[in-house]
Amino acid sequence: MDLSGRKVAVFLAAGFEDSELTEPADALKNAGAEVTIIGMVPEDKLGVSGKHGTTVKADATIDEVAAANFDALVIPGGKGPGLLRQNRRILEFTRAIDREQKPLAAICHGPQLLASANLLEGRTVTGFFTVSRELKKAGAGYRNEPVVVDGNLITSRMPKDLPAFIDALFSALAA
Repeated sequence: MDLSGRKVAVFLAAGFEDSELTEPADALKNAGAEVTIIGMVPEDKLGVSGKHGTTVKADATIDEVAAANFDALVIPGGKGPGLLRQNRRILEFTRAIDREQKPLAAICHGPQLLASANLLEGRTVTGFFTVSRELKKAGAGYRNEPVVVDGNLITSRMPKDLPAFIDALFSALAA
């Protein structure tokens, strides 16, 4: 699939689940999309470590980008969403992507950021089983499935579900 001309933001924070960031980002790049890794602070441009030791450098900080310049957002899981959800600008960016009905893809613990952004009321999602209670409390219907698509929202559970997650993201970007 050719995604040339598509611009995709990928959030980065310490403790991200390595494969949940690198595999979608690499697949998008290989399909021709322009991927921008977005960190929270300038130091993230020097490198941020994932849970399993992968180091990824941010291309930009949240203060240097605008949601209007992107066609989609990917939120990897791991421990990163716990940090991302504390940043007002990250929450605003996420809400702006949703408001424009652009693909908003979150995997594993990533949907926690969606809960903090108040985007789950009346939506159907999935995520890692340990966050299911929080997602339900935020008003979401929870399904234990590899990938759940609800409008522009694409959610997935864990690294083994990455092929289905990436396929759903590609389908949304090609639409």
